Amino acid sequence: MTQRHSELARTTLSVLFILALIAGSIWVLLPFIAAFVWAATIVIATWPLMRRVERRFGGRRGPAVLAMTLALLAIFILPIALAARAVLTHVDDVASIAGLLSGLQLPAAPAWLANVPFVGPKVAASWNAMANAGPEGLVEKLQPYLHGFGSWFAAHAGTVASLLVQFLITTVFAAVLYSGGEAWAAWVRGFARRLADERGDRIAVLAAQAIRGVALGVVVTALLQTALGGIGVMVAGVPFAAVLTAIMFLLCIAQLGPLLVLIAATAWVWMHSGAVAGALMLVYALVVGLMDNFVRPVLIKRGADLPLLLIFTGVVGGLVSLGLLGIFVGPVLLAVTYTLLNDWVAPAGSPPAPEQS
Repeated sequence: MTQRHSELARTTLSVLFILALIAGSIWVLLPFIAAFVWAATIVIATWPLMRRVERRFGGRRGPAVLAMTLALLAIFILPIALAARAVLTHVDDVASIAGLLSGLQLPAAPAWLANVPFVGPKVAASWNAMANAGPEGLVEKLQPYLHGFGSWFAAHAGTVASLLVQFLITTVFAAVLYSGGEAWAAWVRGFARRLADERGDRIAVLAAQAIRGVALGVVVTALLQTALGGIGVMVAGVPFAAVLTAIMFLLCIAQLGPLLVLIAATAWVWMHSGAVAGALMLVYALVVGLMDNFVRPVLIKRGADLPLLLIFTGVVGGLVSLGLLGIFVGPVLLAVTYTLLNDWVAPAGSPPAPEQS
């Protein structure tokens, strides 16, 4: 009996000691966990591209890792730094836009607007009230918001700098993962096998496919919409085109789309270049803003053979629950849960779902 109590005490203390070590390690690594998860997501999503770059360099890993790291710096850090610099440089100009509005006369609301069900009459009445108030009334309404925007961004400049530091740490982690990708993948798959044998290995592969599919669908669609939206804004001559393009990219990544910016740009074109140019800009904005509904599903299905509804729910639910990182974490969690439930519901002795390439 005494020996049994001694074994129980030793086992309990061993478990408590291991839990304390895990908790201490998490506490030490906590500032870097988000950056590491981002780096792992980026490396998993771009690993096929890295292997192609490596083949171009004659199979040498070092130059390929350097090229991918420089590409990450150019894609993630440079645009944010340039956009932040542009906004900070033009904070006073944004606040002074109200002065430029003094020569503008808002036209009367179009006749069809009042016939729109539910909201049409109210929107038309507000539009006509602003038009009747003249340029002075428009300036008076916009001046507090423009000054508030300038003050807000100046106050949050430190947050932008902190974001750049996080992106730099993420890039460093990504370079480390690129250099030893096969060893990291083997460790993860070995750990998954220890947990659930072949099923665990298959789930690890499925999680990587889900990350790659979501990255392909979300990021490539965001880049495509941002590029087309930025071209349209620049061709139309809308002020602060670089800043608006950066905002469109952030909105696309956040699954809100570029329509908010493009509709505002359409209103500017309508007032400055006339109804014909405004109508053309509106059609272009609608095409660019709605194209993600057709492009994203095709790209996601190419990356991961999972139900589209499951991936879309994971993207939106992860974004709402976990922020920007949840766009990738959400689909992975749902994909793993979906696979486990399928294996559990499947009749005994039935073959597992085929592993995706």
